[in-house]
Amino acid sequence: MISKKYAQPLFMIVMSLGMSIIMSGVVTAVNTGLNNGFSDRWFHSFLFAFPIALITAFTLAPIMRPLVNKIASKE
Repeated sequence: MISKKYAQPLFMIVMSLGMSIIMSGVVTAVNTGLNNGFSDRWFHSFLFAFPIALITAFTLAPIMRPLVNKIASKE
């Protein structure tokens, strides 16, 4: 089992992975269709999208967390 202190970075990695899988698949399907070669095009898009999503998550999290804490109710 992974230590609790790594929960937040692990969450960002898993969330970036899931979102980049879904978003790259949807955008690839919308732009090129679900015809022959879709899986190759999707995989190429995913390989490009995942590092960007991961870097974005780690970059924006420290900025967004205080903003969300200000907006969110203290109930």
